[in-house]
Amino acid sequence: MTSAVRACVCPGSFDPLTLGHLDVLLRAADLFDVVHAGVAVNPGKRGLFTGPERAELVRRSLAESGDPRAGRVVVAEFGDGLLVDHCRRLGAPVVVKGLRSGTDYAYELPMALMNRHLADVETVFLVGDPAFGHVSSSLVKEVARYGGDVSGLVPAAVRAALATRMGEDAPDPD
Repeated sequence: MTSAVRACVCPGSFDPLTLGHLDVLLRAADLFDVVHAGVAVNPGKRGLFTGPERAELVRRSLAESGDPRAGRVVVAEFGDGLLVDHCRRLGAPVVVKGLRSGTDYAYELPMALMNRHLADVETVFLVGDPAFGHVSSSLVKEVARYGGDVSGLVPAAVRAALATRMGEDAPDPD
């Protein structure tokens, strides 16, 4: 009998983290001993939140979830390299991705095949909770940008950060 730690990486930009992302991270923790939430940082892209801000929002959201599985999720940024190299550094031979629809599958499949080709990193797809099938980070930002209510779409910590950030980015009334 082996006692090797089963580890996986759940990568994403998490800009911002949604309740759908949180659901996948926690469900991955049902399957693996350690889940590395990899907050992807692309220096060539400007997100709504910086990498450190996104990582902190993921940590706070996990802590505030009250879910005991959250203790098995480790959050770290990664960038400047391939996902498979990040997986190697962490000793995680599996990537977990959530799927909301066939469109997500069509997008993720070539990357999963490439990751296996490059480094024998397998990809496990978790079917997203249908309650969050319509939720994406892009849509959340769009709704928040125009003052819409994002309750029920993002964790409370993210909702508060969005309100603050959108207030900072709002044009001066004069």
